Amino acid sequence: MKEFDYIIVGAGSAGCVLANRLSADPQRRVLLIEAGPRDWHPFIHMPAGIARLVNNRRLNWSYDTEPEPALGNRRLWWPRGKVLGGSSSINAMCYVRGVAGDYDRWAQAGASGWHWDNVLPWFRHSEGNARGADALHGADGPLQVADLRHVNPLSEAFIAAGLQAGHVHNTDFNGPRHEGVGLYQVTQKNGARCSSAAAYLAPVRTRSNLQVLTGALVERLQIDAGRVTGVQLRVGGQRQQLHAAAEVLLSAGAINSPQLLMLSGIGPAATLRAHGIGVQLDQPGVGANLQDHLDICTLYRSVPGVSYDRASEVMIGLNYFLRGHRGAGSSNVAEAGGFVRSRFAPDERADIQFHFVPAMLDNHGRNRLPGDGYTLHACYLHPRSRGHITLASADPAAPARIHANYLSDAEGFDLKMMVEAARLSRDILQQPAFAPWRKSPLFPADEQLDDAGLEAFIRAKAETIYHPVGTCRMGSDDAAVVDPQLRVRGIDGLRVIDASVMPTLVSGNTNAPTIMIAERAAQLIHPGTTRPH
Repeated sequence: MKEFDYIIVGAGSAGCVLANRLSADPQRRVLLIEAGPRDWHPFIHMPAGIARLVNNRRLNWSYDTEPEPALGNRRLWWPRGKVLGGSSSINAMCYVRGVAGDYDRWAQAGASGWHWDNVLPWFRHSEGNARGADALHGADGPLQVADLRHVNPLSEAFIAAGLQAGHVHNTDFNGPRHEGVGLYQVTQKNGARCSSAAAYLAPVRTRSNLQVLTGALVERLQIDAGRVTGVQLRVGGQRQQLHAAAEVLLSAGAINSPQLLMLSGIGPAATLRAHGIGVQLDQPGVGANLQDHLDICTLYRSVPGVSYDRASEVMIGLNYFLRGHRGAGSSNVAEAGGFVRSRFAPDERADIQFHFVPAMLDNHGRNRLPGDGYTLHACYLHPRSRGHITLASADPAAPARIHANYLSDAEGFDLKMMVEAARLSRDILQQPAFAPWRKSPLFPADEQLDDAGLEAFIRAKAETIYHPVGTCRMGSDDAAVVDPQLRVRGIDGLRVIDASVMPTLVSGNTNAPTIMIAERAAQLIHPGTTRPH
């Protein structure tokens, strides 16, 4: 049996960080395991290639939820990265951290040490912002953050329309002020995607003490006398057992991390027994507390020739590769957006986020619509509804069952906020700034829908904006799956380090916070491994 000091399960946003930081000491033997392939595909690295990755099942777990009762029993599609870099290799690259109040609430809820003043240094430590360093930003970190090289005129129209609708202009959503409309900064370097794999893994692949294993599905954790000692995996049709002398670090994400814990006998005892799995640790919190940002898209048709809908993909690709990663190929597609504190906000934080796309996006872009247009995504940032992940079977290759339970809060507040998000979207898109481009509304087709009409529209069309978290919740109470050092409570030799440990959703995208969690986790595992600036 081959032995390592640390075995990292999942080479996504968190796993690549851990592999880099823990292997910095040549005396530590580190194994990084990824179920998907290497990140060789050129559309991963060309930002606008995101549109062509949608249906690539080799790079995407391509999950579907269980039927959602509040959404017409629809099964919603949940794309998740299955490749080196994980979802950071297929996402829209928006660099957003959330706000201080998000992390202070984590700490107040029992995630001691994860308050804003403690996590900000780790954000700065990870960040290599092209604008330079200041009190809130880092310039020397591995994760490259840059301004967009190419901006569509429709994205500029969105910003102008936002100002006309009464919102302020914001040039830095991670700066002193969170609210406002503007262009997103993106995780790119020289016009190419800077995934977690590109930022953290590629520069250290030649380290002799770091092994990266792709195409390997971890089937279960090996547990002996209350301690995780290694993993059992299948690669190339062969089953292998690998030993971890120090710890196993589970970074498989908010769906796969709880699934692997349950497959290994760590989870709700009744669920495990129902699938014939021996109970190692009865922990009802595994798979519970699932949260996600539900999103509603408002679409308009536009005059031809400005949106990306009918742009020549061949010419965009040639222009991108022949002109030094410039032109529309360097666009993250969701170029502009913003944050709004609505009239219903219960605290100081913005509670609605926008992503503007200068193309018509229906069903995640999988339903290609004829003609030209543009799309405004809007989501409620602090949902009260909670879902859960559970097993479909004891077969490690069978996808877990995802019960998102969108819009299920007893007060109906989540639906109320989604209606408000749709209403604010409509208000922006009807502003004069869009007059030169706007033709007719598409979704919804009626511009005068009342609240009841918007509710029906949301139940028929709302989708995920790809931010699942919380299924291995961090805290200090007995119901928490991991403690504030990210150690699984009740079992030794195992930590969970990914978005599943977030107690609650942050006010924005989840990639940068997940990378921050892994940066801080490396230091918790080995103090002095890495020091924030």
